[in-house]
Amino acid sequence: MSHTNPSEQELLKTVLEPLLEDFQYWFVRARHLLESERITFLSLEEQGELLERVKTSEQEVHTAKILFEATGKQAGIEIRALVPWHNLVAECWGVSRKWRSLSASAAAPQQNPDLPLS
Repeated sequence: MSHTNPSEQELLKTVLEPLLEDFQYWFVRARHLLESERITFLSLEEQGELLERVKTSEQEVHTAKILFEATGKQAGIEIRALVPWHNLVAECWGVSRKWRSLSASAAAPQQNPDLPLS
């Protein structure tokens, strides 16, 4: 059985390219949520600050993707640049999850305690 190690360029293409696309996807979704909904468990200032961080990171990822493409997919990105993006995506997932949960419970029909359950 022959084991060949992928080249750095192959690794960049198979790992970094989809990772940048994922960051773009999640930042667009987070931006849309923060722009279109009032996240009531965040103050207006917190929501605005989170939106600005998402927009900044979205632009950074876009720039990184352009550079990656411009170098023939041969330029990598340091982990130090990826970690804040990852942390921000995780933070946005938490906000989204909590917002969906609160929205779902608010939309659920309220039961009358005087009526039997069945």
